[in-house]
Amino acid sequence: MITLAEGLRLPTNGLDYTILAIYFAVVLGIGFAARRSVKTSLDFFLSGRSLPAWVTGLAFVAANLGATEILGMAANGAQYGAYTVHWYWIGAIPAMVFLGLVMMPFYYGSKVRSVPEFLLHRFGPSSHLLSSVIFAVSSVLIAGVNLYAMAIVLQALLGWPQWVAIVIAGLFVLVYITIGGLSSAIYNEVLQFFVILAALIPLTVVGLKRVGGWDGLTHSLTSSHGDAFLTAWKGTGIGESNPLGANWLTIVLGLGFVMSFGYWTTNFAEVQRALSAKNLSAAKRTPLIAAFPKIFIPLVVVVPGLIALVMEPTLGKSEGGLQYNDAIPVLMRDLLPNGVLGIAVTGLLAAFMAGMAANVSSFNTVFTNDIWAAYLKKGREDRYYLATGRVVTAVGVLIGMGTAFIASSFSNIMNYLQTLFSFFNVPLFVVFIIGMFWKRTSAAAGFWGLLSGTVAAMVNYFWFYKQGIISIPSDQGANFVSSIVAFVVGALVMVVVTMVTKPKPAASLAGLVYGTRSPGMEELPAEGDDAWYRKPALLGWGALILAAVCYIPFSF
Repeated sequence: MITLAEGLRLPTNGLDYTILAIYFAVVLGIGFAARRSVKTSLDFFLSGRSLPAWVTGLAFVAANLGATEILGMAANGAQYGAYTVHWYWIGAIPAMVFLGLVMMPFYYGSKVRSVPEFLLHRFGPSSHLLSSVIFAVSSVLIAGVNLYAMAIVLQALLGWPQWVAIVIAGLFVLVYITIGGLSSAIYNEVLQFFVILAALIPLTVVGLKRVGGWDGLTHSLTSSHGDAFLTAWKGTGIGESNPLGANWLTIVLGLGFVMSFGYWTTNFAEVQRALSAKNLSAAKRTPLIAAFPKIFIPLVVVVPGLIALVMEPTLGKSEGGLQYNDAIPVLMRDLLPNGVLGIAVTGLLAAFMAGMAANVSSFNTVFTNDIWAAYLKKGREDRYYLATGRVVTAVGVLIGMGTAFIASSFSNIMNYLQTLFSFFNVPLFVVFIIGMFWKRTSAAAGFWGLLSGTVAAMVNYFWFYKQGIISIPSDQGANFVSSIVAFVVGALVMVVVTMVTKPKPAASLAGLVYGTRSPGMEELPAEGDDAWYRKPALLGWGALILAAVCYIPFSF
């Protein structure tokens, strides 16, 4: 999944390890501090729905800013150039805005504790159980990616054996989530967000200075890779070739609509942060606040990948040498002095832990509430489910350790993650979007649409693409196509099944379908929430316009 060259061992010293130790101490301290607020299962799984929007917003973006994204998107930057910005400006921002403005009122207003629980109210037990199982499986798979990738990185950079890195990081995530629940995870994610930036910003600034600034960077890459390498859209016409192996249609529909909306609007590891907000206004603003730092993340993730390509022209050129995944570690090795190097290593570790913690905390919520309490052990007292959640957290970490090695068959981190998203998140999205906007959609349609979409994505990837029945230039291109296939098949099945089955009574759809309202959606704004700069519509449109403006320098 990720390989790093042997020559990347970092010259760390006592100062660097001291910084790392201080970070671990602070992480555990936050966990113990959060413990005082955990008295009920709602406190443990959703922070008692008490957190301010700025906290949940930063946690929202940090939960996605795992080291798999940092290393993977830097690798994509080195491999694909400016095409990588599509994952942010068209592959994230529109979906995050849609979540905040359109979907959060339904999620938060219906008072559900998870994304699968929304399907229980909208479609019934069959869709609920299937989506819960699918999400639980995908959560531990993605948690395993973070854990395994972190072990490989620390082994290459610091010389730690893989099992030591897995045990140490897994143990710390386990301890602070088990003790403090979601509050501990979220407040640590806020800390991790700033630690990650403290690691990446110096790397980018020093790297740009080394290659002669932005002009020097663009001149070098244009000379070696051609003009199209630093443009986002050149060469994406249908029938044209480009390093990404995708055209504008698959980028817009596959990445920008299906995969993006499927991930950001139904992935409970993200939505859970918004559900923990203190009121509906804060919940709506959570993904909108997160959208603004997300817009600028390419500056400290994709740009370092480009810098590494100039500093190490052999990057990705040979099997035995430096690979694209080595982009960030190469810069850390060559540019950072001790002390700053310790911050950078801590930032990478923080990123891995943030990604893993987000998936483990969402796994324990879904498994405890949507599987265990809903179907296996009903009607127990609240403290029983609180204790169960803590046990399930430990189980989730252990399973994540096991599933980590499944990822070893994939040559690129982001390819693997995008494959999982096309399998699991896209079918969920089609069920949500049709069920949320079409009252007639029946309960059976939700189940069969989810199942057929998941199967269709897997068949397209493993049979049509992997067996060479259809020719797609790259794994990423195949993921875009799988997403479109999952969406189309799931939607068609839902329409057909709806036409031959009975819809749910209209009275049971209040607050679950667009155009209806539930009592939770009537909530009045809290004091200060009606200020003009907190208006969700202003934040949402501002993020969309800013993302569009960012495309301009990379479009010509």
